[in-house]
Amino acid sequence: MNTVLPATAALPAGLTGPAGPEEEYEALLQFLYMAPIGLAQLRIDGEIVMINPLCGALLMPLSQDGGLSNLFHVLENVAPDLPHRVRAFKPLHGKVCDALHLQIDSGLPGRRDPQVLSLTLLKLDDERLMAVIDDVSVSVKRERDLRMSQAWIHTIVTGITDYALLALDRDGAIQSWNPGMRQVTGFEAEDAVGKPYSIIFPDDDRLRHRLAERLREADQSGWNLEEGWLRRANGEKYWGSCLIAPLHPPKNLAGDGVVDRGDDRAYSLIVRDISDHREANEALRRSVFSDHLTGLVNRRAFYESAALALERCSRSNLPLAVILFDADHFKVVNDTYGHAAGDAVLRHLAAGLSANFRSTDIVSRFGGEEFVVLMPSASEDDAVAMAQRMCQHVASNVLTVDGVAIGYTVSAGVVGMSKEIGSIDELLKRADAAMYMAKADGRNRVARWPAGTGN
Repeated sequence: MNTVLPATAALPAGLTGPAGPEEEYEALLQFLYMAPIGLAQLRIDGEIVMINPLCGALLMPLSQDGGLSNLFHVLENVAPDLPHRVRAFKPLHGKVCDALHLQIDSGLPGRRDPQVLSLTLLKLDDERLMAVIDDVSVSVKRERDLRMSQAWIHTIVTGITDYALLALDRDGAIQSWNPGMRQVTGFEAEDAVGKPYSIIFPDDDRLRHRLAERLREADQSGWNLEEGWLRRANGEKYWGSCLIAPLHPPKNLAGDGVVDRGDDRAYSLIVRDISDHREANEALRRSVFSDHLTGLVNRRAFYESAALALERCSRSNLPLAVILFDADHFKVVNDTYGHAAGDAVLRHLAAGLSANFRSTDIVSRFGGEEFVVLMPSASEDDAVAMAQRMCQHVASNVLTVDGVAIGYTVSAGVVGMSKEIGSIDELLKRADAAMYMAKADGRNRVARWPAGTGN
């Protein structure tokens, strides 16, 4: 176990200090020790050489074995693609990642905000890395609120000539039409008035089936904003944003926390064509919310999406289930065939998950070889059936890497949402326990929480 080095520490054995006299190296130690943010110097494989007290305090709760010997191992569950990022970074020096947000937990709704760490990883040369770590939980919450405010400002200031402003009734039916509707969507008044606002979504889009949920979210938070594929009257797709806001203040607050606006509820809907911003937005979304190795949503994106899904299903009294998959004997795959083959296995598993689950399901790489699928509006039985199908799919599809056949299996834990579960973390903890039951029973199988039927 590496310990925090004091400012007066000598040069560690076997480590060549930076160029210049020993006094410069002592200055580096002093800087590490006194810095108001977490700092750690690493070898290229993630081994921690020096770490300051603040960094140690931030990382210690994440350590699986109580030690801080290797940053990649410590962050494996929250940033599993970190070693891949380092291997893929070819320049001699520079930023491997800049202010990467690491979602530690989901918080406790209404009581504690989620904890988020920021990681900047610098490549100093072919042998050394420097990690800068800080707790940004408060600023992330402010940033989220700021994004919503900026969306309003952007719509008002820059969208004057390219938006459709519609009035909706309490059920989401379009009550009025203006020329902007024709300009943006191509719909004429006779095609739109009296119709549900879902006419602007493609037939197979998940947002099309969430009309009531979005209106309710607007009632609760003051607005609802989402971006995605929309359709014009001629069937052509375009990338757009839809902002819904209530037109009347609430009359009272129901006992369950849901705002009741009475029978005169009405909403405004602002639709904008933002196709010209889509490429930049998607690139930003991929860099922030995607796992770099597999392309699936990362832990941070999963937590944000899962919190919304959990809230929606709770309000509408709909079922929800989680499946946690883990590749069996993955360390053996890495040790036998190498890390490149291990990466190929993870990509293969990610592709199988994406192909087999619904577009409404949230599929995420959650840890090193752990993958989570959250299934809104799905019962536990539905999730068990899908998990079993996925286990069979993986076992029957051998992967070939550089001419070598690599067969592997997965184990899965399934849990359905229940009233005594108060957060995403509790749901995941039960799914994790069920997954270990499956491994204990022989792997390549599915187990429920609590211990029940499996296969």
